Amino acid sequence: MRPFAYSRAADLEAAVAAGREGARYLAGGTNLVDLMRLGVETPERLLDVGRLGLDQVTETGDGGVLIGAGVRNSDLARHPLIRERYAVVSQALLAGASGQLRNMATIGGNLLQRTRCVYFQDVSKPCNKRAPGSGCPAIEGEHRGLAILGHSSSCVATHPSDLAVALTALGAVVHLAGGRTVPMPGLHRLPGDDPSRDTVLEPGDLIVGVELPPPLSGPQRYRKVRDRASFAFALVSIAAAVDGRDGVRLALGGVSHVPWRCVAAEEALRAGASFAEAADAELADARPLRDNGFKVTLARNLLVRTLQDLTHT
Repeated sequence: MRPFAYSRAADLEAAVAAGREGARYLAGGTNLVDLMRLGVETPERLLDVGRLGLDQVTETGDGGVLIGAGVRNSDLARHPLIRERYAVVSQALLAGASGQLRNMATIGGNLLQRTRCVYFQDVSKPCNKRAPGSGCPAIEGEHRGLAILGHSSSCVATHPSDLAVALTALGAVVHLAGGRTVPMPGLHRLPGDDPSRDTVLEPGDLIVGVELPPPLSGPQRYRKVRDRASFAFALVSIAAAVDGRDGVRLALGGVSHVPWRCVAAEEALRAGASFAEAADAELADARPLRDNGFKVTLARNLLVRTLQDLTHT
């Protein structure tokens, strides 16, 4: 690990100013510090934003919830408001990492965690995300767990966050220091020809909170399929929530560079399609690689089964 400077942010204004000058924000550090050990991330300065008071969960005037970016994953998963009104969020958090990591990881950091593609994490290998223009060996190499939707010739990585999938299904809004907001989906980027950028955030942008909309009227589910029962990233996951006003909200994880909102499936369901027809509509544009075509079938089955469960709850 290379030498770096460390300091604590005195307030939000100072934090944003330091971020614009190149400082990297540190909260739980459960992803950033790992990447520093691997040599993937080499910041010259870390700015600790863990003591800025961003650790509260509060109700909003319209019945929603505002979650501070510094709230720990484990605390949010067991918070009464979240367990009662947003079960899909609690379930997604509990499906991720281990108890020890959930005790450290923060909500803001969870959304910004980077791909676990083996080529991205190995600095001896080329990777367009880490070293733009160097290539994407995953396309012809080890890609069993990588993208089937929205990928490009520059990158086939997947976004690892379980929480982000649930927030995408719910239509959460990310709050930044200074008052700007970013909707979900919309925070994360498809790779295109510049996979080095995971999100639309600019230098100095600091997530201060995540706002959930007023509670939906129906049941919610987060389901994750992985190679082992715990401490594994999703091959495919799904967040689903019944909205009495607008049908079902759906998002997939483990299939794309972004948490994938299932717009085509939602529209098909509103038009009267069967669950299988809706799943097929969503996956019509899937482009599996040599070794991950099974994900298309897995995603289809997961969509259908979860929709069946919701309608029988």
